[in-house]
Amino acid sequence: MTFKRLILPLLILVALVAAYFAVVLNWSYSSGERAGWVQKFSHKGWVCKTWEGELALVSMPGAPLEKFFFTVTDDAVAEQINRHMGQRVALHYDQRVGLPTSCFGETRYYVSKVTAVGDISLSPGVVVQPHGEPAMPASAASAP
Repeated sequence: MTFKRLILPLLILVALVAAYFAVVLNWSYSSGERAGWVQKFSHKGWVCKTWEGELALVSMPGAPLEKFFFTVTDDAVAEQINRHMGQRVALHYDQRVGLPTSCFGETRYYVSKVTAVGDISLSPGVVVQPHGEPAMPASAASAP
């Protein structure tokens, strides 16, 4: 009788904790893409090793540099990021909230896909055309 009183609540508690982790690890609060240059990427952690990175986002020349911090748990995705270091990439991410420790990663942004993106010239006075179209000077772009 006392055995059931001790074990049953403990089993219920373990099941609730397991269900909580199953939900927060598989549910995404938001998802999206960020493009830029990976400037830092390292495999870190004492016990739970994750890949932690920093993406430099540049909106226009002379603008302050914005950084996007992200986590990668899949070694295949980490290998793709390492292969594209120094190149412009787009990172697809899912934002997960509610994880109680940093064992699952230092950030809330978990990258699941990497796509190489062509470099964009950031020279002043040049209009950058998407999809590989040739860029033209800003003065020619505004001419009738």
